[in-house]
Amino acid sequence: MKMRYLGSTGVQVSEICLGTLTFGGREFYRNLGGLDQKEAGVIIDMAIDAGVNFFDTADIYSMGLAEEILGKALGTRRKNAIIATKVRGRMSPDPNDVRLSRHHILEGCDASLKRLGTDYIDLYQVHSFDPNTPLEETLRALDDLVRQGKVRYIGCSNFTGWQLMKALAISDRQGWERFVTLQALYSLLARDLEYDLVPVCLDQGVGILTWGPLRSGFLSGKYRRGQPRPKGARLSEPGQGPMGFDEEKGYDIVEELDIIAKEHKATVAQAALNYLLRKPGVTSVIISARTPEQLADNLKTSDWEMTPEEVTRLDDITRLAPLYPHSFLAGGMHD
Repeated sequence: MKMRYLGSTGVQVSEICLGTLTFGGREFYRNLGGLDQKEAGVIIDMAIDAGVNFFDTADIYSMGLAEEILGKALGTRRKNAIIATKVRGRMSPDPNDVRLSRHHILEGCDASLKRLGTDYIDLYQVHSFDPNTPLEETLRALDDLVRQGKVRYIGCSNFTGWQLMKALAISDRQGWERFVTLQALYSLLARDLEYDLVPVCLDQGVGILTWGPLRSGFLSGKYRRGQPRPKGARLSEPGQGPMGFDEEKGYDIVEELDIIAKEHKATVAQAALNYLLRKPGVTSVIISARTPEQLADNLKTSDWEMTPEEVTRLDDITRLAPLYPHSFLAGGMHD
């Protein structure tokens, strides 16, 4: 398993990160996998044996159960693991048990530490922007957690470009810890972060952690034009999933991925993941697995590299439409 630096830090993490979205299966997450302790333990053991040292979870995943399962499964191997978790979502009916206030962040960190069975979190991430709490309050609380030794690095997820840049500027001005990573939706069916977020991350040395790299499994190779959709999958019916996309375009992408995968004796899923590992700024690609077979296939992504020409072919068929002011500046009139 190849390693990469976590943003601009000196810590190295595996370029494949094991996500825990499929662990637990409580409430909203019951249809995403629902792996119990034993089943999740098999997945984690396989990942570690393959060289994975990076694990991503969140307090809200199965309402804390995913963190508990991860912590128990790692056991004494915790010291060799880089654990990332998140805070922001509602954890109880209490009006203050949600968002990014100092109160919720400090309480949430302690709760995550207890569930994970550890005394420090390697990467503590805010799960999304909170318009109701000043960034200064959020960032000061995170800085305090680092100074207390409960957290080693901080990151954010699902921020816009201006939100990320404002947060970094505040941290720099105050001398506080700054975000070292951005966890964001990124795939061949979702390249929107290339408009502004990728340039910000490259300029500021923020590492990109990609979630949703297979777009709810659509880019796994299970979905083919003119063929029956797999039963019991996240997209068994057209239009399922939290965010829609152009399925006809998706089928075009899968067909091109299939051609590239065959050149490398690989699979469509591996090719979709491999593409992201060739993109500027990407530190690690987060995958989630329901079965050992699925994980074994995804882990082989790190065994080969897509050529620049193949990346360009995929870039061309998924190219973003220019938006203002990018479209205005593309004409060169201000060169």
